Amino acid sequence: MRVDLFTHPDEGDVRDQLTVFDSPEATADPALLERLSQGTSDADLAAPPVVLPDFCHKSKSEMPSSIAVATRGAIRPTLTDAALNCGMALATLDVERPSAAAVSAFYRRVRERFPNPPRWNRELTRDEVLRAAVEGADFAAQRFGLSQADLDRVEEFGRLEVEEYGGAERARKELPWVCVQMARLRFGSIGPSTHFLELQEVEEILHPEAAEELGVHRGQVTMQFHNGGGVLTGQIGQLYGQRKAGSRLLRAEMAVVKPWAHARGSGRAPLAERYGAYFRSGLPSLPVDGDEGRRVMLAQRLSMNYGFAYRLATFEALRRFAREAFGAHLDLVVDSPHNSVYEEMVDGAPAFVHRHNAARAWTPELMAGHPAFANTGQPLLVPGTNRTSSFLCVPAPQADRSLYTACHGTGSIISAFARDGRSGADHLGRRTLRYRYSDAAPEEIPQLDDRGVDAALSILSGNGLVQPVARLRPFAVLT
Repeated sequence: MRVDLFTHPDEGDVRDQLTVFDSPEATADPALLERLSQGTSDADLAAPPVVLPDFCHKSKSEMPSSIAVATRGAIRPTLTDAALNCGMALATLDVERPSAAAVSAFYRRVRERFPNPPRWNRELTRDEVLRAAVEGADFAAQRFGLSQADLDRVEEFGRLEVEEYGGAERARKELPWVCVQMARLRFGSIGPSTHFLELQEVEEILHPEAAEELGVHRGQVTMQFHNGGGVLTGQIGQLYGQRKAGSRLLRAEMAVVKPWAHARGSGRAPLAERYGAYFRSGLPSLPVDGDEGRRVMLAQRLSMNYGFAYRLATFEALRRFAREAFGAHLDLVVDSPHNSVYEEMVDGAPAFVHRHNAARAWTPELMAGHPAFANTGQPLLVPGTNRTSSFLCVPAPQADRSLYTACHGTGSIISAFARDGRSGADHLGRRTLRYRYSDAAPEEIPQLDDRGVDAALSILSGNGLVQPVARLRPFAVLT
């Protein structure tokens, strides 16, 4: 394993400007390192930008995935996803592995509730959309009957406070009417592409004490899902930046709504400032001091809160379907976003940590007194693919080296290993039943060995960033 430390940007090659966690088996792409370095060269950095395994670039994003960047006094929305609070959750079932018929019945219910393409049904009132954005998980708990024990398993308990930025009253004024109406149309989803809903078995326990704390044991059936933060998060991302991501419908909406939203109540100077920050492409820096800064911070927190509530709405539906199809109870192990902007302490001073397709890995001393994670720290998921194992992990003592961050997946490394022959077929011949958003029968997909995901995990664990708790092997997936 190799870690390159920060020096002055004018010295050495680009790796000297970053903290890079990679290995000879999985080397970070030099062109992407250069892109990250250039994109942060004029930022007031609180620490070197961090590069983690699975470092890759998606065309819809301004910056590469699997990074953490800490800035002072300003945020840069383009350093993370346009829609905040895309995330993953893991839950356990209290039954043995269900039959193929039961699995099909479960996924049928999911497809009916969360079809693709989605329906245009109104699911929330205007006031409920605003409450979800202001109250986050607390709204979801009241709306869907979730317990405090469920909320304890959600990062930040699923709610960031907004009162210091104007609270519910300002949220009602700032969120355009059209955006709120669009957010009423669906609440909760899985979705295709990189989002998934996977059924797994716990194949191996690697950290018995942490596994016991988290309620995980060998042979247990688990459910892992990855989804976005919902309609409102994408709209807020487009309102407060000129982003690459966005559907044709969203862009048409913003062409009308966005100029109006930023022009009203603005004097000449703030209007020019808003134009430069929200209507020009690039990597603008948004200062957080002053009234415009409070406006920006309110928008970011409303987006995070809405995403927490949205994923909990999805979880509640999955809990109901597990009960109906499997006769099982679903217990949440952890819910963690991997596109976020949090205010955290970095080198003894407040900073804004931007995580792009990367999860927070707070160690136990940062979570003293937490009702669920005081002894383990913030658990996180390091998924493979539906053809390999995934891992439940906890932070390791040196997680501060990566701004307390770990990558949210290992897919690009697994693909590279499979392409060049370093990884091959699973030696036990296991298969994954892959369900699609149609009524077609599931497809049996041959699984791979774990060499790719193990190589990524070894970078994280070998550098003291995470400790693997359990290896999870898939047997069915909806994607």
